[in-house]
Amino acid sequence: MAESTILTGQFVRINQVPASAGERILAISVDYIFLFIYLLSSIFILDLLKLLNRSEISTVIFLFILYLPMLCYSLLMEVFNNGQSLGKMLLGIRVVKLDGSRPTLSSYLLRWLLFIVDVPLTGGLGLLVILLTQNNQRLGDLAAGTMVIKEKNYKKIQVSLDEFDFLTENYHPTFPQAADLSLEQINVILKTLESPSKKRTQLIAQLSKKIRELLAVNSHGMNDTLFLQTLIRDYQYYALEII
Repeated sequence: MAESTILTGQFVRINQVPASAGERILAISVDYIFLFIYLLSSIFILDLLKLLNRSEISTVIFLFILYLPMLCYSLLMEVFNNGQSLGKMLLGIRVVKLDGSRPTLSSYLLRWLLFIVDVPLTGGLGLLVILLTQNNQRLGDLAAGTMVIKEKNYKKIQVSLDEFDFLTENYHPTFPQAADLSLEQINVILKTLESPSKKRTQLIAQLSKKIRELLAVNSHGMNDTLFLQTLIRDYQYYALEII
């Protein structure tokens, strides 16, 4: 499975793996099973209450208790459950924007409206599009600028530009070895620098020592905090070079 890697203008680097067509089909199957159970349960309860036998309100009940919730299920779940229906939660997948951020209401609405084109109206054209696109996007995703990703492979590492200097055009990295750092290692450095622990200074010292040994670098007399901050800025520099 291809991995989508993005570095945004806010220096947010995102690694995300698109959910496969099979995972998406399983997720929607789970959703349909849930909706079927909801339909049967609602009819059973309404029948017990003798509400379905009242012709004057049966149409209203059918519309607002049965039809509309089922029709709007995926939209409401994704909007209020951060991009996940029950099926997506079970399969560990989620709807996000291409840059890894949370979709807007209009994005959710657009992909929901185009579901009718992806599946029932075209007989499953959306599945073909998923198989042919790099990020496994259906037509609704392409129009809304969204994709469905595997949660367990989603990593988002943000480097705060308020805390660290902006990289200027003539910036020259101090440690070329920073290019060899992984996102997980950068995340550890950031968490250590931002640690509220009373042992923060000790943790920074221990981490700095370990990184110096790992990368075999001479920090030119820098203190431990400055050394780690410089590594992050150098990492930004090399990350931007890739784009």
